[in-house]
Amino acid sequence: MSARRALCVGINHFKHLPDATLNGCVNDAIDMAAMLKTMGFADGDVMVLTDAQATKAAIMQRLTQMVNEAGAGAVNHIVFSLSSHGTQVPDVSGDEKDKADEAFCPNDLVQKGRVWDPDHIINDDELNALFAQLPANVLLEVYLDTCHSGTGMKQLWPVRYLPPPAPIEEVWAEMQGAKSLEARPNKPKVKAQRILWAGCRADQTSADANFNNRANGAFTYFYLKALKELGGKATRSQVIAHMRGQMKEAGFEQIPQLETNATQRERSLAED
Repeated sequence: MSARRALCVGINHFKHLPDATLNGCVNDAIDMAAMLKTMGFADGDVMVLTDAQATKAAIMQRLTQMVNEAGAGAVNHIVFSLSSHGTQVPDVSGDEKDKADEAFCPNDLVQKGRVWDPDHIINDDELNALFAQLPANVLLEVYLDTCHSGTGMKQLWPVRYLPPPAPIEEVWAEMQGAKSLEARPNKPKVKAQRILWAGCRADQTSADANFNNRANGAFTYFYLKALKELGGKATRSQVIAHMRGQMKEAGFEQIPQLETNATQRERSLAED
């Protein structure tokens, strides 16, 4: 049995929010899956979920399955890529200084009152709790071509960010007044070897752009372009540096991020 599993998600259309349509996310998921197969992932090891397939339940079910396989010792390398809108939800655990948790939008995203319905949105605490179940010998590589924040930065391209239904601070204050905050000061620690690729800094937005008459996320496009130009054996630090230079030259304000330890920065995907 292969020791690798991957889930590539791309969402252009949102069931309950037709005005939130994006253009390049499905292409991102297809392109990421194709890249992984060139890196040794077998066809059956890579699942692609797009648009109506990519509900919260379907995404979390697949991620949970991969985590369980890793826990059973059948998998030691997990890749998760997500191209969609990013947004924010009130921090109910009290561990965020800005009172907001980062969240990611599945196809079935829907509003509930003054917030996004928690049954139809994926927040970073949920992902952290799931990935904390991974054994320490597992490599977890996550690609997020979404916006971390909606700070009003001027862009030449559509951005992958949906503002929350109501200002986070107002909702957070209401929740605090109703004593609905949970006492959970410490997040579970993720023991797996973590690599996070993000489309932009936390105070930036990620572009949904067009390249040679084909839509893609700017981050995904330049990431895959860097791999082709540098070769699959390029280190992650070389890839991120190449991306940043090319994106700046192309006029994109977003600065892609790579978060991992020094050892993983100097390894390539081909080595894993």
